[in-house]
Amino acid sequence: MSDLAPLLQRFFTDKLDRHLDASPHTKAAYADTFRLLLTYAERATGIAPSALTLADLDADLIGGFLQHLETERGNSVATRNARRAALRSFFTYASYRAPDAIATISQVLAIPAKRTKTTLVSFLTAPEAEALIAAPDTRTWLGRRDRLLLHLGIQTGLRVSELINLRVGDLQLGPHSQLECVGKCRKQRVIPLQKNTVRLLTAWLAELPPAREGPLFPTNSGTPLTRAAVGKLVTRHAATAAERCPSLTGKNVTPHTLRHTCAMSLLHAGIDTASIALWLGHASIQTTQIYLHADLELKQRTLERVPALDERPPARYKASDALIAFLKNR
Repeated sequence: MSDLAPLLQRFFTDKLDRHLDASPHTKAAYADTFRLLLTYAERATGIAPSALTLADLDADLIGGFLQHLETERGNSVATRNARRAALRSFFTYASYRAPDAIATISQVLAIPAKRTKTTLVSFLTAPEAEALIAAPDTRTWLGRRDRLLLHLGIQTGLRVSELINLRVGDLQLGPHSQLECVGKCRKQRVIPLQKNTVRLLTAWLAELPPAREGPLFPTNSGTPLTRAAVGKLVTRHAATAAERCPSLTGKNVTPHTLRHTCAMSLLHAGIDTASIALWLGHASIQTTQIYLHADLELKQRTLERVPALDERPPARYKASDALIAFLKNR
């Protein structure tokens, strides 16, 4: 009987569910990783997934799978490393429960993460953000929904998963309007809302059923939008906005670009990185440092304070020594 199938099932039910109480997003990502791995292993070895053993998943097969993700599936290095992390979690769990396969497990755990390039974040300037928000046709219900989603994404900096999980009851509109959301690592945070955002939300809520648990951004059938649907609508409206704002042409605008735009607007307003990290729900302030590298305006202001290499600093007045001045006057 295969030792892999029961071990993999216990990994999900015992470690992820009972001990870690992992989020649905984490479990879905792990399940997707192993689905891809078992499909690849069946193609490489000719053994059905239910008949595979732990010994079949050796370092050569796992290394080939990670390479397959990049070359055939077109995944980025970051995605490859995320899949590797899921596999490491399982093989670490297996090392305590399958001592007979410890040699194979050790070789798999020794596979290093691949180094990635650090790229500058992409964000929208103020005119580009205004053009994007104005792109949806607000004469239609869907257009008004999309305009609010784009506006709220840029004003609050919510992740796309946080946006689509918002419920009507998460809003508190009044003298001190705010919204509550549960983000990464189940971190709950409260974000204040600007007056123009409140006006849009008030008008939008009048078009929704009065149900606190209803999605704030529903589809025509009343179900919450998916990540893929948000990605498509952002791409579509960015193409429309590019007709009015040429600088958007060729720019890869994604739902996460809205979050980067919010962060950069806070940075340009003089907000410190610690406060921006709290606003965005970053686990570490180090994550927020990427916006300092992307802020060309800040770099330009720094450059203006530094004299050019071929430019001499202005001469300072130096008072003559009193004794020398006395002797010059003799």
